[in-house]
Amino acid sequence: MAETRYIEAIGRRKSAAARVRITPADKISIIVNDKPVDEYFSSREYVAIAEEAFKPEEVTEDFSVTVKVKGGGQRAQADAVRHGIARALVKNKEELRGPLKSGGLLTRDPRVKERKKPGLKKARKAAQWSKR
Repeated sequence: MAETRYIEAIGRRKSAAARVRITPADKISIIVNDKPVDEYFSSREYVAIAEEAFKPEEVTEDFSVTVKVKGGGQRAQADAVRHGIARALVKNKEELRGPLKSGGLLTRDPRVKERKKPGLKKARKAAQWSKR
């Protein structure tokens, strides 16, 4: 039985996390949560964001990509998929690090909603002060 070689990476943005596996293939195909990428993401813009890691001309190989993504909204999930694919491509071929980094594809976006603190209305909003 032939063993399929794949490379796995994690991509994150805000509270979305994507587990990405890339496998060498004849053409580029992306499956997100068992659906084709254009079926999973409602907007054409989000599909373009998810596929952006394959855009630099230094990326010459074609891969079959399977992704499990959860958390966050659609935009955050698309960015998490892009981040995961970029990290997997760098694991596969270290020379891609420069072009992907200069394109901003290896940067993790850490912004997450701040937790609510006790005694406050929201994370930082306090009740209005009154003199009397």
